[in-house]
Amino acid sequence: MVTVHDVAAYILQQRAPMSAMKLQKLVYYSQAWSLVWDDAPLFPERIQAWANGPVVYELFDAHRGRYTVQHPWERGNPETLTDDQRETIDEVLRAYADFSARQLSVLSHSERPWIEARRGLAPLDRGAQVIDPTVMIDYYGSLADDDENAEPVQGSVVLED
Repeated sequence: MVTVHDVAAYILQQRAPMSAMKLQKLVYYSQAWSLVWDDAPLFPERIQAWANGPVVYELFDAHRGRYTVQHPWERGNPETLTDDQRETIDEVLRAYADFSARQLSVLSHSERPWIEARRGLAPLDRGAQVIDPTVMIDYYGSLADDDENAEPVQGSVVLED
């Protein structure tokens, strides 16, 4: 079974080095679009709505204390991914990888899955609420339904550093 570490290893193989925060956001968007495009999660670990955006705790625990993460990611094996999974991640990287970690954080904060999971919390409050995969499917699926040829990033938010 593919884990979040396998997905992280593949992302880092393709685009390292990057900040740990950016890796978290790319993993999140890979999971979101896999749920929509492939009708299946990439990995079983849950995504939490932290103050700085979506975070997979198991991945955070592995990079804790590091600002930058590098290839190879020793805890994961990109070879465990199927061709379809790689294709999904490649599309996510094409759409999101040129954004900074901060831009991806701002984007995720403007989207319903993170907003709903953070309901009742102040912007900087700590929290470990799980982002509901069904909300991710509904939200990102609606973006895809709006335009069959839509890019994953819809441009509804101005992404400034």
